[in-house]
Amino acid sequence: MRRNHHNAFTTSTTPGTGRLASMDIPCSERVLPVRTGLYMKGWRASREVRSSTSMFGKWLRKRFRFPIRVPVYLSPREKIKTRNGQLVSASFFAPDDRTVEPFIRVATGDYGDLKRRFGKDRALASILTSLAHEVIHYQQWVSGRAMREEEAVREAKKLIKNYARAVTHP
Repeated sequence: MRRNHHNAFTTSTTPGTGRLASMDIPCSERVLPVRTGLYMKGWRASREVRSSTSMFGKWLRKRFRFPIRVPVYLSPREKIKTRNGQLVSASFFAPDDRTVEPFIRVATGDYGDLKRRFGKDRALASILTSLAHEVIHYQQWVSGRAMREEEAVREAKKLIKNYARAVTHP
């Protein structure tokens, strides 16, 4: 079930005071609730990819905490361009400011080609591996650890092996 979040403190301000009408708290001192969780978005990705990433997301939520919400955007493109111009299969945006939500982007446009070349399960496993890699980067970021690529590669492989033991098909 998806929960809708709203801030009860943003209803209205008393004109000319900058204070909330319902409570005597200056607008600049409001504390917005921190959204949590792993959230999948990708209506333009194929149905098979959406279904597979959704199942993987449910599995990940049982194994990891997501104390700061991280949306996962499934792109219909074959590659994603990073902020520095690199073309990659997936990326993780790790903001310096903890009040800004991070996000993950995963390219899924090559799924059809991967499926023809390697079969459905291996094609989906490839996309899930990219997602797992970026989730490891999120875990590094949220815990304040250094972003270490070798750790992300190693731990993503472990995640996918554990996931493969838990499901019949990705």
